[in-house]
Amino acid sequence: MHYPFLLYSRKVEHQPLFEDLQGDPYIADLSQNSSLLGAIDMRDQRGFQKKLEEKMGTEYRWGVSAYLENREALLADCPQMVAEQRFIHLGLDVIVPLGTPLHAPLDSSVAESGYESGEGNYGSFVLLRHDSPYFQSFYSFYGHLRRSSLPGIGKSFAAGEPFAEIGDFHENGNWFYHTHLQVITAKALDLGYIAKGYCNERDLAGMDALCPSPLPLFKVF
Repeated sequence: MHYPFLLYSRKVEHQPLFEDLQGDPYIADLSQNSSLLGAIDMRDQRGFQKKLEEKMGTEYRWGVSAYLENREALLADCPQMVAEQRFIHLGLDVIVPLGTPLHAPLDSSVAESGYESGEGNYGSFVLLRHDSPYFQSFYSFYGHLRRSSLPGIGKSFAAGEPFAEIGDFHENGNWFYHTHLQVITAKALDLGYIAKGYCNERDLAGMDALCPSPLPLFKVF
């Protein structure tokens, strides 16, 4: 069975990525004309984190930022993104507090676990491989994590077990507190999409076979 249809099978245990996500999420718009991006230097992520917290206030305990969102304004100071016109977001950003544990959504093994240095990159990350007799193997990727929480390559986790934590600015690529959740097929892994969180508009037509929507994988409760 192919992703995401495996998630409709009662034979597959599917658990929330985060525990106790209560209430509705704050929708953090990071697209071209977003008011969140106005009057702030987006490389000042401490300032942006403060702005997010002010917007969320006491009403929202968590937030999300969209898959396939065009982030040209956000990425305008990233030379490689500009050169390749890769502004379309291939993940779902889930906004939760610093140190929040991530839990395996499915039975998993750690395919990659490491650190991508550099301003605006992933920082600490984990790639989980999901295998089952009931579906075709695929991967889920998590960026912007706490370096000391990273699991070793080859370690196995049952669905629902914690495997990492949300990282701080100095270890998460200097980003606001969140994880970038991206689904990566075996074909996409061969094409290097573990290092590509964005695509250009020309690639969109074939993206469902490479990095399909992570929304079905992101179970809230």
